Amino acid sequence: MESIIGWQVIFLCGIGLWILISSFFNVTRNLRSLTQPWVSRRVISGIPIILKIQKYQHRYLDALFSGLSCIVSVPFYTAFLPLLFWTGHCKLARQMTLLMAFCDYIGNCIKDVVSAPRPSSPPVRRVTATKDEEENAMEYGLPSSHTLNTVCLSGYLLHYILAYNGSSDAFTQIFGFTMVCLVVGLTGFGRIYLGMHSLIDIIAGLAFGLGILAIWLFVSEDIDNFIVSGQNVVSFWSALGFLLLFAYPTPEFPTPSFEFHTAFDGVALGIVIGVHQTYHQFHHENVARVFSPQLTISALAGRLLLGIPTILIVKFCSKALAKWILPILANALGIPVRSTTYVPALNSIASDKKSDEIKQSGYIQKLLFSSEQTSFDVDSGIRLIQYAGLAWSVVDLVPSMFSHLAL
Repeated sequence: MESIIGWQVIFLCGIGLWILISSFFNVTRNLRSLTQPWVSRRVISGIPIILKIQKYQHRYLDALFSGLSCIVSVPFYTAFLPLLFWTGHCKLARQMTLLMAFCDYIGNCIKDVVSAPRPSSPPVRRVTATKDEEENAMEYGLPSSHTLNTVCLSGYLLHYILAYNGSSDAFTQIFGFTMVCLVVGLTGFGRIYLGMHSLIDIIAGLAFGLGILAIWLFVSEDIDNFIVSGQNVVSFWSALGFLLLFAYPTPEFPTPSFEFHTAFDGVALGIVIGVHQTYHQFHHENVARVFSPQLTISALAGRLLLGIPTILIVKFCSKALAKWILPILANALGIPVRSTTYVPALNSIASDKKSDEIKQSGYIQKLLFSSEQTSFDVDSGIRLIQYAGLAWSVVDLVPSMFSHLAL
């Protein structure tokens, strides 16, 4: 049995201690009282800037910036990252997946701590061309997740390409940096043009994105080495994913942000478990990469035709299994649970608002029952297992099928 590493215990205990302290001292509420009024004033004062930009509205600009928002959205990366794994760029894929989960967690935590409004519509014209954008509009505004994610992921992608190719050519570096700045600039400007964010949201997304990217570039190799060859990886990451659900702050009013975090929490857990268990089989540095004789375009097409339906089936089965097992387990442990979405039989008689508040309650309220909480919403656990199963299938089950079929 692997020995328990001291830093892992200290790290997990530190998160647990933060949960207790944050709850006892009402950290979220105090931070919100300090930041929300200031940010709200900046959002209101920034509306004239948005209206000036929107004077130049055109259907082509609507299509351009709506399309750009889709390209840098969470659903896009959810579809893009499996493709990276299956084309042989395994290190880049796992690094970007974990970075995406990190960005999503930090960004959504800040959103729900500050709970600052988006620009009011009207007078601002808000363009929500997709269902994903409609859900984004239900979140709080600061920081802009699209800007933050674009800074981190495009910045890390540039870093990886330059390091992978060993390029020290000044022209290549300047060109790559210019393209990253262009994408980030268009993304931020597009969020203002679409009426989704004010200038202060974009500035905050840029600032937090640069900070997160700097931290990630510093620790990414250590994290990758731990996932690949560390001790107690599965148990540590499982405990970490569980604690992060409880450490999430309570917003002023319920938003979809917690659901997005739970999904990516599950994705990160599934990726870590799968890669750790199958690194030497499918994810080492010498695996076949696309366009090589070992992985032709026809073989990649076969991988996609087999892999995509498989992970969708696993996602469905994981959800069904979790919906069946978690209520039974909770009942066996004597834990009252409710479900606001997935299990109609567990619907509470409480009002929808109260259900949402309990579902997203943060810190210690999720650990201990209070007079206002008589049950827990099981949907978060179902969502966590569902996306963990999906991610595990991407890096373990599907590559095993590729191996057996010589794809």
